[in-house]
Amino acid sequence: MLPPPVATIKWINRMVRDGIFYLIGFGLGGALVSWLLGPTVALPLFAVALFCAWFFRDPERLLPVGPVALSPADGRVVSVVKEDTCQTRISIFLNIFDVHVNRSPISGIITDITYQPGKFLVASREAASGLNEQNIFTIRAADGTKVVFKQIAGLIARRIVCTKHVGDFVQAGERVGMIKFGSRVDVIFGPEWRIEVAPGARVQAGSSVLARRADGVIITPALAATIEEPALCQT
Repeated sequence: MLPPPVATIKWINRMVRDGIFYLIGFGLGGALVSWLLGPTVALPLFAVALFCAWFFRDPERLLPVGPVALSPADGRVVSVVKEDTCQTRISIFLNIFDVHVNRSPISGIITDITYQPGKFLVASREAASGLNEQNIFTIRAADGTKVVFKQIAGLIARRIVCTKHVGDFVQAGERVGMIKFGSRVDVIFGPEWRIEVAPGARVQAGSSVLARRADGVIITPALAATIEEPALCQT
């Protein structure tokens, strides 16, 4: 199967605002310790500062166009399971080296955001989908299509960040929050979606296609080349 068409743009790296605070904090701490005790003693603090700069990176992504649902997170697909006769769940595990910014899988209105307290099991375990602390988004497109996805905390991740509210309109690939330091994201699709990934696949938020509308029309490369602004989420 050919990859979905994308607009040609340059990749731009940026950093989540929280990462700047961590970077400055550990950097200043390292400078102070270096001044008081010497640079060797301060090396761990400088190493943590550099790690935070890497962890909180937030690159722009090439967004596929057409009747598709995009991955809301970077990571590895750990399961694709039938929740019932009408729903399929895709679970994505994020390790500490993945980009942790989350993005909307489709364009539409956020009709519900539900916080569910819970445990902090290892996020790669199947039980984490139902038992761990999580934030649940429901997004409904203009044609009535609905996609649900969950930001799920893990053993290390204890901080779920949500930057949107019920009633907000989001574009496919738009940033909606992040989960700090390792986590899991579940995406639940109805029968109108054809799943395009399998367990073991590596995906990227905003640029990997998880599912395609079963009755959708594919956007041709010629038409995709004329689409500029929607192809790169700038929000």
